[in-house]
Amino acid sequence: MSEFPPCPNCNSPYVYEDGGLLICPECAHEWAAGSAGASDEPVVRDANGAELKDGDTVTVIKDLKVKGSSSVVKVGTKVKNIRLVDGDHDIDCKIPGIGSMGLKSQFVKKVGD
Repeated sequence: MSEFPPCPNCNSPYVYEDGGLLICPECAHEWAAGSAGASDEPVVRDANGAELKDGDTVTVIKDLKVKGSSSVVKVGTKVKNIRLVDGDHDIDCKIPGIGSMGLKSQFVKKVGD
């Protein structure tokens, strides 16, 4: 039985091979079997699982209250030119009518190109 390296995303030892990919059952991270640990930077995904990158356009999928204000970011609000950052709120952006703020990627979906 061959040994697989631990998951580069969560360090889980329960990695298995499916075709040419190594898959982690705990965090669902996939990477090529030949690559040594895939990429060093974390992959940010939207609510549907699409990979987000700097400069993408996303829409908000849930009404979000703005902390410290009575404002609300409504469902369907389009946010252009996002910037990915490390931390709890992994998207830094400017929302029309509200200004700069941080969003969690689980509350947005990528707009098709």
